[in-house]
Amino acid sequence: MSSQPFITVVEAGLSTSIQDLGRYGHRHIGMPTAGAMDSYSFKQANYLVGNPIDTACLECTLVGPTLLFSDECSIAITGADMSVSVDGERIPLNQTVNIAKGSTLSFKSCGKGCRTYLAVSGGFSIKPQLGSVSTYSRACIGGINGAVLKKGDKLGCSSNSIASISRKLPERVAFMASSHYRLRVIVGPEFNAFTKPGVNSFLNSDYTVSAELDRMGCRLNGAKIEHNESADILSASVQFGTVQVPANGLPIILLADSQTTGGYTRIANVASIDLPILGQLRPGNTISFELIELSVALELFRHQNKDFPA
Repeated sequence: MSSQPFITVVEAGLSTSIQDLGRYGHRHIGMPTAGAMDSYSFKQANYLVGNPIDTACLECTLVGPTLLFSDECSIAITGADMSVSVDGERIPLNQTVNIAKGSTLSFKSCGKGCRTYLAVSGGFSIKPQLGSVSTYSRACIGGINGAVLKKGDKLGCSSNSIASISRKLPERVAFMASSHYRLRVIVGPEFNAFTKPGVNSFLNSDYTVSAELDRMGCRLNGAKIEHNESADILSASVQFGTVQVPANGLPIILLADSQTTGGYTRIANVASIDLPILGQLRPGNTISFELIELSVALELFRHQNKDFPA
C-alpha cells in the first residue's frame, strides 16, 4: 500500500461502500447483482475523471465520509449534494476537481436525495470477486472485506491519479433531487393477476416511501392494490426494479441487493431509464407510476446511454 497513492478513511459516514456496475452472471446460484444504486450518477462521476464508466466508485448514503489523500488526485462527485469540502473549502459537484497531496475531503449529510458518488482518476486498487468489486455485505463479498467502509480503512489508488481531462456536466443531465418522482414502468408477468380497480390504484395513486428502505428493497405506503385471487405465486425470477405486491396490497420495489427469486405477484418492472431514481429515494418521498410500452422503454434507455461516449 505504501508504494502507491492511497486514501485513509478518517470517518466512515453512515454507509459508504465500494461499488461498480454489478456482479453479473451469477444469479442462477442466488448471487444478487449488487452494484451502484444510482448507476447514472455513478457513470457521470467516472466520465468526469476520464475513467471507463464501470470503474469502481465510492457510494455514500445519506451521510458521507471524511477521507485523507496521501497524494494529489483528480476526483469527481455526483448525485445528491452532501456539501463536500476540501480542507474546509466547498468544492462543486458534477465537474473534475484536482486536490493536493495531504488534503482532507469531507462530506456532510444530504438534505434531498440519498446517494453521492466519488470517482478517483484511475480508480481504486480492489481485487474483484466473481468478476466485480461491488460490496454485497450480506454475503461478505466485494469491497474491503465484504463490508461497508470503516474508520481506518485504506483504499489504494492508481499511480496515475491526475486526470488528463477536465470536464463539467451540463445542468440538464445533473441529478436534480425532488420530494416526488414519477417512475415509468412496463407490465410485469402477473399484471393480469390484479383487478381493474387494483390496477387503477397502482397507476393513479401517490405512494410514500416507508422507513423500510435499504439496498435490498423499498416498501411503499398508500392505496392498496387488489388481487383477483392469491398474492402468492411459485417462486420466480425478480430483479432490480421488480414491483411485487404481497397480500396486504402495498407494493414493494426490489433494489440492487434484492434476492434473485420471489413468491409475490409481480405487477410491473421499473423501466431501466428510471432505475437510478430508485437509488435516490429516501423515507417520506412520494412516487407515482406511469405505464409505458417495452419498445418505448428500450428506446429511452438507448438514448440515455448516448450521454457516455465509449
